[in-house]
Amino acid sequence: MNIAVIGSGSWGTALANLLSLKGNDVKVWGRNIEYMKEINKTKINRKYLPNAILNETLEFSSDINYVLKDSEILIFAVASQAIKKVLERYKDLIGNQIIVNVAKGIDIESLKTISQIVKEILPENRYVVFSGPSHAEEVSLKMPTTIVSASKKREDAEFIQDLFTTDYLRVYSNPDVIGVEVAGSLKNIIAIGAGISDGLGYGDNAKAALMTRGILEITKLGVTLGGKEDTFKGLTGIGDLIVTCTSMHSRNRKCGILLGKGKSLEEAAKEIGMVVEGASTIKAAYKLAEKYDVYMPITTELYRILYENKDPRDSVNNLMLRRNKHEFEDLVHEDDWD
Repeated sequence: MNIAVIGSGSWGTALANLLSLKGNDVKVWGRNIEYMKEINKTKINRKYLPNAILNETLEFSSDINYVLKDSEILIFAVASQAIKKVLERYKDLIGNQIIVNVAKGIDIESLKTISQIVKEILPENRYVVFSGPSHAEEVSLKMPTTIVSASKKREDAEFIQDLFTTDYLRVYSNPDVIGVEVAGSLKNIIAIGAGISDGLGYGDNAKAALMTRGILEITKLGVTLGGKEDTFKGLTGIGDLIVTCTSMHSRNRKCGILLGKGKSLEEAAKEIGMVVEGASTIKAAYKLAEKYDVYMPITTELYRILYENKDPRDSVNNLMLRRNKHEFEDLVHEDDWD
């Protein structure tokens, strides 16, 4: 198939290479003319994926018209906060391709998910979200990975499922687009929190608490926004949360570690050198929690650390010294107790 990938970062490159190795005609778009030429010549994306040798037939180009021409599948692998601008700028060049979004985030201004933004700008295009516990570095080295293809149309979810499946990438289908998008976005919030915990020198107990209580917050907001509760128990919920909170491949966790060590968000982002999706998502989730009156204490404290310069240790104290409560407030009834 003819496939266009918008975005030449680590994830876009890894997926493009996988599809190219499967015999598809894949072209990747990036803004930097000279860098695109360099990748074509060396077959290495030294900035974002330096350890992977790319397939000879995989092409990189700064010419959006060339990349989009005759494409049947259009994969968006740019930062979530840039997708709306990219869609609006190039919508007249996009035909009836299936849109596959692999970015994880919620638009700060509109508080909409990527599927909602795509629906507004390209209402006639079919849409699939591709998300799960997956680091580009490992996929590019053909390490076993599982992921989810979600669409409201079963045929589209299963088509993309088949397109990406290999002996090292197992793909599951799911009809819960909103749930998959929200889970994939909000887990980055908790990953920053896990990193802060590491940066402060706390141990496994603290991280386990953050992850477990974090998935509860993610689920509450996700269900409020229309997602299905079971989705948050699966690969794009707990699965993605585990990998993002525990791996040094995770830029969100790295950002948190630097914040825990006393650096500002700006300093941390500059040192990492790539987009930290969770920083924007914290702001969006905080606003959504206020809008829908969802209690999210971890998200609230992280918002205050990132955007109100609160000392992380004070936030930990606030979380630990809240009023005592049941673990599952909605499940506890008086007749449960002896």
